[in-house]
Amino acid sequence: MNIRIVCIGKLKEKYWQGAEAEYLKRLSSYAKVEIAELKESPSDDVHEEGERIVKALGAPKNDEFIITLEIKGKSLDSEQLAAKINDLAIEGKSNITFIIGGSNGLSPEVSALADFKLSFSAMTFPHQMMRVILLEQIYRSFKIIRGEKYHK
Repeated sequence: MNIRIVCIGKLKEKYWQGAEAEYLKRLSSYAKVEIAELKESPSDDVHEEGERIVKALGAPKNDEFIITLEIKGKSLDSEQLAAKINDLAIEGKSNITFIIGGSNGLSPEVSALADFKLSFSAMTFPHQMMRVILLEQIYRSFKIIRGEKYHK
C-alpha cells in the first residue's frame, strides 16, 4: 500500500521531526509512506494553500482515495480507521492520500476533492502535531489489521 500525506508547513521542532522519523521507520514494514510538505501562505490564505495542495495532488489515479482531515468530518475510533484502510485495500485502492491543511484549515476546493472527510476531534490541533498523530494512527491501524500487539 502507498500512503501519501500532503500537508501545509514543515516540522520545525526537533521533537516533531524525531517523532515523525520514528513512525515512518515503523510504518516501512507495512506501507510506502511519502510526505509532501507545502509552503504555508504568509497571509494565512486557505485558497492560496488550497491551490498548492491541488497542484501537489496532480491528476487523480484510478486507485487513489483522498482523505481530508477536517473538524467537521466523520469521527472514527482506531478500529474503525483500521477497518477503513483494510476495506480500501480489499477494494483495490492501494494509494491513500491524507491531506492536512494549515492553521486556518482547508479551502472549500480541497475539501470537495475528498472521498472521505475524517475528524480526529472537534478540537483544533496544531498541524505539526496533527501530522504525528496521523502517522501514529496509521501505524496503529496496520497493527490492528495484522492482529499484532500494540500498546493501548
